[in-house]
Amino acid sequence: MRILIVYLSRTGNTKAIAEIIHNYVGGKLVVLELQTPYPENYRQTVQQVVHENETGFLPPLKTKVDSIGQYDVVFVGFPTWDMQMPPPIKTFLHEYNFAGKTIIPFNTNAGYGVGSSFETVKELCPNSQILAGFSTKGGIERDGILFVIKGEKEKQVRDEVERWLKKITFLR
Repeated sequence: MRILIVYLSRTGNTKAIAEIIHNYVGGKLVVLELQTPYPENYRQTVQQVVHENETGFLPPLKTKVDSIGQYDVVFVGFPTWDMQMPPPIKTFLHEYNFAGKTIIPFNTNAGYGVGSSFETVKELCPNSQILAGFSTKGGIERDGILFVIKGEKEKQVRDEVERWLKKITFLR
């Protein structure tokens, strides 16, 4: 079974989850980067994302995944933005054919949950098997709390990820 772990992370929280998953299941770890990165300023990014969601704009990705066909399982990680899946993840799911693959979403958020993002994964990958996703609270960037998952929080999340991977029968 060939595994790809793709993620988008603004503050480092989703990256931390991707690395924890990678430690458990192996595979290839890929960070999604945009051709034109989002602004550093949080409020400007929020405004841009709201506009992209309203217009359906899919920002072009700098990251390219060679031979997506070789992967059987694709973990897709992202933060919740505007109570939705971030536009760059939508771009990624539009750019490749995931038919016949197992897709496993994972998410970090500011405590509001996944919003509509896990449903969007199902909509954008209709010919894939979608397993139950994982979600955890990261930081609250709006309030200047980046809370990159570390220390006691990392241990707690590592245990949660392990239980989740066992629940979806990805670990024994």
